[in-house]
Amino acid sequence: MGKLPFLFFSAKNKMNHNQKVGQFGEGLARDYLVRHGYKIIGENIKVSYKEIDIIAKKQNLIVFIEVKTRTSDKFGFADEAISSRKIKHLKRAIGAYLKSHNSGFQDIRLDLIAIDIDKDKKIAKIKHYKDIF
Repeated sequence: MGKLPFLFFSAKNKMNHNQKVGQFGEGLARDYLVRHGYKIIGENIKVSYKEIDIIAKKQNLIVFIEVKTRTSDKFGFADEAISSRKIKHLKRAIGAYLKSHNSGFQDIRLDLIAIDIDKDKKIAKIKHYKDIF
């Protein structure tokens, strides 16, 4: 957990609020990955109807990362926000990405980074789940 800068999330426009939270969470995830030895090779990669949040490399491993961020537990914690249906869509997107990039990647992994933000305490709890499928 780390201290966060002051954040102002306006609830006026729900979609805009969610996008800001998502972008902030992806930034925290990116910083976390870099601190843990990953090299970021892509962000917000659109593949057909799906977006891959982060693609990173660590040694000979290519890691596709889904980032979930929550500022409240009203709808559950961030790590509860990924369903088997979502994983199925991510697997398809990864397959399409690999096919379209003619990559010879053999060692790939799908990870989840779940971020729960406590706005009052200005802290974020980051959990990194490796190899979720």
